Amino acid sequence: MELWFTENHTDNIRFSIKVKQHLYSEKSRYQQIDILDSVELGRILVLDGFVMLTEKDEYIYHEMMVHVPMACNPDIRRVLVIGAGDGGTVRELCRYDSITQIDMVEIDEQVVKVCKEYLPQTACRLEDPRVHIYYEDGLKFVRRVEDTYDLIIVDSTDPFGPGEGLFTKEFYGNCFTALREHGILTNQHESTYYDSYTSMVSRTHRRMRSVFPVAMVYQAHIPTYPSGHWLFGFASKNIHPVYDFKPEIWEQLGLETKYYNTQLHTGCFALPNTVREVLEHA
Repeated sequence: MELWFTENHTDNIRFSIKVKQHLYSEKSRYQQIDILDSVELGRILVLDGFVMLTEKDEYIYHEMMVHVPMACNPDIRRVLVIGAGDGGTVRELCRYDSITQIDMVEIDEQVVKVCKEYLPQTACRLEDPRVHIYYEDGLKFVRRVEDTYDLIIVDSTDPFGPGEGLFTKEFYGNCFTALREHGILTNQHESTYYDSYTSMVSRTHRRMRSVFPVAMVYQAHIPTYPSGHWLFGFASKNIHPVYDFKPEIWEQLGLETKYYNTQLHTGCFALPNTVREVLEHA
């Protein structure tokens, strides 16, 4: 008998993956956690029925969350990561010797434990001495911080359930306060492809724009996310992701990446008209 996992992208569209084995299933205090081993995509992390990552294409998401801001400001030293319990964002950050401190705030400790056991591909750098993990609500954590971080990465789930508070105007205001003079914030921004997602994108962008002088959106192609067309937010106090981009400095680091490159960096901020219209009316 064949085993398939199906995620409902909308009420009318489903995405199915053939599964070899259901490796883990348990409900934590916050959410249902499942690890699947698939035929085509490797191991998959599923939270509350939604695919968070697959071993096949997780590098796209994590590289775009990290290398875009890092290439804009080579002086980033202290980083706050909110969410990211799978460890992929931390893995990419740890490739930079210049970073001295990575504080990761994850509300669900069970996600981290499970990923360490079943997803070493992403969780492999969580034991780095520069990494400090705090198991608490990211919204509450950032309220206590002021003028501390050069970069904040909000690697959260969708804007409902445990991650809902990480998409509010209050949260972005607290992040602004927590950032230093040239601070940058990046986050996952959902997609405008399906009508049911459009309002979330518009609302998130409007709130970020009301707080940060620079607030932009960039894109990537992630095949296993709804529609495959995914957006990210870039916000900062005074750094522009294209005009202040330093490709020569980043290339001198010699980092090998599978998706991100300096040509893609500039291009990813050139958005389709359908996305621009949503953002312009936010």
